[in-house]
Amino acid sequence: MKTIIEPFKIKSVEPIKFTTEEERERILQEAGYNLFLVKAEDVLIDLLTDSGTSAMSAKQWAGIMEGDESYAGARSFFRFEKITKELTGFKYIIPTHQGRAAEKILFTIVGGAGKFIPNNTHFDTTRANIEYSGAEAHDLLVPIGKDPSARADFKGNMDVDALEKFINEKGKENIPLVMITVTNNAGGGQPVSMENIRATKEVASKYGIPLFIDACRFAENAYFIKKRERGYQNKTVKEIVQEMFSYADGCTMSAKKDAFVNMGGFLALNDDMIAQNARNILIVTEGFPTYGGLAGRDLEAMAQGLEEILDEHYLQYRLRSVEYLGEKLIEAGVPILEPPGGHAIYLDAKRFLPNIPPEQFPGQAIVAELFKVGGVRTVEIGSVMFGKNEKRTGKFIPSTMELVRLAIPRRVYTQSHIDYVVECVIEVFNNRSKLHGYKIVYEAPMLRHFTARFLPH
Repeated sequence: MKTIIEPFKIKSVEPIKFTTEEERERILQEAGYNLFLVKAEDVLIDLLTDSGTSAMSAKQWAGIMEGDESYAGARSFFRFEKITKELTGFKYIIPTHQGRAAEKILFTIVGGAGKFIPNNTHFDTTRANIEYSGAEAHDLLVPIGKDPSARADFKGNMDVDALEKFINEKGKENIPLVMITVTNNAGGGQPVSMENIRATKEVASKYGIPLFIDACRFAENAYFIKKRERGYQNKTVKEIVQEMFSYADGCTMSAKKDAFVNMGGFLALNDDMIAQNARNILIVTEGFPTYGGLAGRDLEAMAQGLEEILDEHYLQYRLRSVEYLGEKLIEAGVPILEPPGGHAIYLDAKRFLPNIPPEQFPGQAIVAELFKVGGVRTVEIGSVMFGKNEKRTGKFIPSTMELVRLAIPRRVYTQSHIDYVVECVIEVFNNRSKLHGYKIVYEAPMLRHFTARFLPH
């Protein structure tokens, strides 16, 4: 089989700033060892997130010039609405400036004290918006998904038996919706099978509870289904996507992932009353329902991106390029969450640094060292992001997994960039005995990982 090449040509470039290790050590100290607080210009390879970091296509940039900036009823909205409805099948398409805005609107309506929201695994902003409303977010990932070293085709699946037990324990009247995240970001970018989506819908429907999809990476998930799930090999990605959404009653989406845009998102649903309430909140917080906090040019770029993401040559390249990074690290003995996910490689910090306990944040130690060694910016997805202190006793409750995510921006880096990342990770791994833990010296009450400051332990 020939090498899978990038299915695009590079038309515009941006220079990268080079720094020395001494300069990066100073930058780290000034940022409180939190890579979110480092200036982007001081980063050599930026793998902090794949959200809003894509390179847009020539057609997306052309769409930006064609954007209709009318306040109400803009042509660009109706193009975006038409394409989104065709993909999702939902009755109401409500644009927002990004995914967390859609989450905020949704959980303002259905959340609140005494409510419980189950998910295969909530990511950070979803969990925060649920908890901000007063509700509780619960993760019901299949057991194999919690074992980083185990290999399975669909480690992102919902534990359907646990979901039914959860509904019976909490009471269906206290669960306004069930959510399923595709692909499962906090669970290592692992896909969810169509069979599991269907089974989750059956349980939710049994109790009269709506099913919503967190659809940030819906196309990547669909391509995994095409490659791994029996009966889908001869279906198009678009057909698979449409079937996925057919089992849901609504979705939230950050279009900054699988729609390639730098800003944008939407809430889509079928419920008339929720849609009416959502638009009322949208008008107060985001803007008129046909622009939702976005410019017309943003809506044009989103519409075009939702068409481009269905290109199977692109999806083949996307998943293979991430897999390539994972394979190189595995060959060098670096412990990662296996198998490689769709948008990122996750280093297993527990096995990488078994001498550093969770309360000293082994993932953060790797994040800091990777930046110091090679200027590579990554993010901890472990006890910094998801750990907490038990309210009653103050006892530290660590995250289920201690991970470091290397999220690959779409259409941005070439194979030589990835080879450089491999070299940096291997260097840090080979010198891992010299690494130390960290302690938090400042944290915000919610989403602390964005602004926390650390000191070496």
